[in-house]
Amino acid sequence: MASAAVLAGIGMAGVGFGRQYIARQLPNLSQKASKAFQGLSQLDAASIANNKYYKGGFEQPMTKREARLILSLSPAANKSKINDQFKKSMFANHPDRGGSPFIATKIKEAKDVLEK
Repeated sequence: MASAAVLAGIGMAGVGFGRQYIARQLPNLSQKASKAFQGLSQLDAASIANNKYYKGGFEQPMTKREARLILSLSPAANKSKINDQFKKSMFANHPDRGGSPFIATKIKEAKDVLEK
């Protein structure tokens, strides 16, 4: 019985010391967290360039660069590669198959721009 009381006392003391340690560390943690969030908000050009998705709107009129981005083509792509990518993209995004009519129009426009 006495040993249970001693163990309970040691456990309560441990909880108290742990709570005190955490209370002392909170100001340091908030400073470290704010520095980490500041670092996340500042994106460099390399991280944007390595991103899989293009972060921008459509240009008017469509440029060849934008057309290549839409069809996922390299600047040296030939006409057969352009047609293949057009077919793949239209198959995946056609309005009859649940795709967006706007995106399908942009894919068609990209093909027309690259074929000129």
